[in-house]
Amino acid sequence: MRWLTLPYAASVLLMASFPAYPQASGGDPASGRAVATRLCSSCHPILPNSPAAKADPLSFQSIADEPSTTGISLNVFLHSNHNNMPDFILSGAESNDVIAYILSLKKK
Repeated sequence: MRWLTLPYAASVLLMASFPAYPQASGGDPASGRAVATRLCSSCHPILPNSPAAKADPLSFQSIADEPSTTGISLNVFLHSNHNNMPDFILSGAESNDVIAYILSLKKK
């Protein structure tokens, strides 16, 4: 049972290192769509029902529709390193806006 303690503690510390984001993240979905168009659309389909620009990247719609997609999970993802993605730095407002845009695509 002790082996459960370390992963749990690590996840709590990780979550504590990021600001808490409610489901809507306080961002502006329209601005988030503009940021995503500028930075992400060369690979990811960012609009609902748009074709993929490349073979592998998930569409923003499919990301939004994942049950695990929340403001917190998107914040962690956007502030983590990714091997197959270009390096880009989002301001706090841009990050909140992109999160709000993706969450706005979530099917209710």
